[in-house]
Parts: sequence; structure tokens; C-alpha cells
Amino acid sequence: MKNKISVIPMDSALAQWLSDKLEQEPPKTACAGELMSGIHKFMTGETATLILGAKSGMDSFPSTADDGICVGGLFIQPKNRKVLLQGAEINLTPKEQIYRAVWEEDFLLADSNIMAFIRKLRKKIEPNPDAPKYILTIWGIGYKFNDKL
Repeated sequence: MKNKISVIPMDSALAQWLSDKLEQEPPKTACAGELMSGIHKFMTGETATLILGAKSGMDSFPSTADDGICVGGLFIQPKNRKVLLQGAEINLTPKEQIYRAVWEEDFLLADSNIMAFIRKLRKKIEPNPDAPKYILTIWGIGYKFNDKL
């Protein structure tokens, strides 16, 4: 039988090294921000133990765990209304928060409004808004969130 939990001790020197390494070379994963936050809490004494675990579905994106959707370096937390790009939080206006209730409202009925909305959103989350990789245009139909990253 495999162990389900493995406890690995961490001291302040290791925590500092991990923190420095994450700041210098942040991995291309939305979970890096959560790890940095946990290490910071460990280093300041807010917590004495960190538990790392794999989220279900991490190998096949997008992950649709209860706390969000992870695609490439973009992590969307609908319940918390947060968007992280490479671990850094992106500040979005309430209208830029993409969730089902927004699309049921009447304020986005005109095509030009939708195009402007998508353009502003792309400027915030896309590394190159002119060559988007997260929000794709499907000509003649509309837009699609890319789940193939």
C-alpha cells in the first residue's frame, strides 16, 4: 500500500531558498502564487505546517476543481472572483469577471460592446493581445476560451 501523506520537514533556510527561487524564476503555473503565499505565512509564523497536494485533473487542462479553472498559466477562481496569470493577480472590473450570470444580463447585447469587452479583457490576461492564446475568436460565431493549452 502506498503512503497517501508524506511529511517532509522544512526549516527557515529552506523556506527562504524556495521563496527566493520562486521570485527569481516563477514557474508557469497558477499555483505558484498559492505556494508563495504559504511559504510567506510559514516564514512569518502565521502557520507552522505546509501541506502540498496535487489537485485532481492537474495533468489534463483545464482543471475544473471546485476552486477554479487552470489553463496554462491562467487560473480563474469564479467563487472568489479572482484571476491569476503566472501566479500574479489580475485586477478585473465586475463586468470583466466572466461567469454565467454576466452573459444572462442585457448589457452585452450589441456586438460592438462584446468586441470592446473582449479586447479589454485580452489586454489584461493575454501575453500578446494581438495574438491571443486564452480567448480565441471563432469567426462568424463569437469567442471561445482555449482549453488546449
